[in-house]
Parts: sequence; structure tokens; C-alpha cells
Amino acid sequence: MRPGPPQGCLITLEGIEGAGKSTQCETLVATLAELGIPFLQTREPGGSPIAERIRALLLDPEQEGLCAQAELLLIFAARAEHLAQSVRPALEAGTWVLSDRFTDASFAYQGGGRGISAESIAGLETLVQGALRPDLTFLFDLPAELGLKRAKARADLDRFEAETLGFFERARQVYLQRAKLDPARFRVLDATQDVEQVARHVREALVDFVARRPFSGQ
Repeated sequence: MRPGPPQGCLITLEGIEGAGKSTQCETLVATLAELGIPFLQTREPGGSPIAERIRALLLDPEQEGLCAQAELLLIFAARAEHLAQSVRPALEAGTWVLSDRFTDASFAYQGGGRGISAESIAGLETLVQGALRPDLTFLFDLPAELGLKRAKARADLDRFEAETLGFFERARQVYLQRAKLDPARFRVLDATQDVEQVARHVREALVDFVARRPFSGQ
């Protein structure tokens, strides 16, 4: 029996609002394409039809009354659909997955920001994901005050972008704590640097990761 295709890698981008994830995602897209690695670009919440509908509800600034527990459950409902419809099929086909946010965001935003226990979030993580965890995570870090200032410079704020400085300060600390506990997975980047500097560090980190875990068939 011929072996199946190699399992793809899951790469995630994390950071508070205004950290520049969307901009640097394009750096990762360009680098993966340059290296000849097939990939799926996606996002959370979202990434599949039903998950995108849940995303619209979660980000709607008019949904001010949504309680923290309902928010967390909606995010994991969207994640379950995202995994079933998009992420797992891609990984099983040997395609790499590049996701703008994943479960670290739940620990940071619903855990740090909303005050839900890490144990509750970890239970949902196991239920929905099983053993699946990111292979590589880029954390774009900057002071919460600067991130909030950047976010507010945008035309329209979504429900999360409109949160308080304290919310983002707590979320940032959880991100940094998680990175400290898992240095093999995380690459923490200084998002206060100019875009070109950050992009150079992103590209170097990805090329190094691929060199240590090359895509079969390159």
C-alpha cells in the first residue's frame, strides 16, 4: 500500500487588536508560495460558511448583551465547524493551514479579557480539537495602549475592537504567559517595529521552521 500524503502543518497568528496580524499574514502567504508549499489561508472565528455566520454575530457591535459564557461557546461552535469543514481536511491532504487566530485567542480574550477560567477553556479545547494543536504560532506583541490606538484609527470598530484598555492589557498578559510556557511553538515578535522589520523577522522564522520540518516533495 502506498503511503498517503504527509500531514500538513498548522500555523497560527495571534495578538491583540492593532498588532498588525493581517499585514504580516501576507508575508507568510508570500513566503509559503515562494517555498512551494501548498497552503490554505483562513481565519477565526470563521473559515467555513456556518462559522462565518457565527463570526458576524460575535463581531456585531450591537450585541452588547452577549454574556461571556455564550461568547465562548459560540467561538468554539464556530471552531468545531471550521475544523470539520476546512482545517482537518486540508491537513489530512498534506496542505499547510495558515490561520489568523486560533485557540490561543480564546485563552487571551475570553480567559484574560472576560475572566473565564483557563480550565473551562482547556476543556472545550480538548472536546473540539482532540489532540490537534498549532505547530507554529506567531505572536505579534505590543503595548495594549498602542494597539488600541491603532484599532481606533480604523473607520468602524467591531465588538472586540471597542473593548476597554484593561481588557486588552489582560489579554496581552495571557498571550505572553502562554508563549513563555511553550517557547518551542511560539515566535514572539515586537509589533512596535516598522512593518518591513517585522516582515523580515516573520520570513526568517518561517524559513527556519520549514528548514527544520520540510514539506515532503520540495
